[in-house]
Amino acid sequence: MMDYKIEGIEREVFFKTARSDGKGGQHVNKVETKVEAWWPVTQTSLLSNDEKERILQKLAHKINKAGYLVCVASDTRSQLENKLIALKKIQLLIAQSLIVPKKRKNTKPTKGSIEKRLDSKKKQSAKKSNRSATDWK
Repeated sequence: MMDYKIEGIEREVFFKTARSDGKGGQHVNKVETKVEAWWPVTQTSLLSNDEKERILQKLAHKINKAGYLVCVASDTRSQLENKLIALKKIQLLIAQSLIVPKKRKNTKPTKGSIEKRLDSKKKQSAKKSNRSATDWK
């Protein structure tokens, strides 16, 4: 698994809690275990401007108008565990969006693939010519 921990992000993330849906019975109705982690992408001092732009482009659907990356976790019945899960989600999203994909190099088709393509074209042509109207009498 890739290392996606960004140092110091814990200081910039702030959390909001809410009542969670899901398992827990009456406990769900009383305790705020759902956690939203908010990270200010535009105001962060941890990343360069190029990295911020990359994140803003890649994660545009998860960033609100105020410039915050928002992650929600309500997986467990513990608020603390949900905070850790939300923080890990944010770090994973950031790390994945900072990966620069390699450019594709164009390659020539292999001799085998060229021969295979030409052979199938010949077979198709023969099939069509066998169906021609000159054969019908």
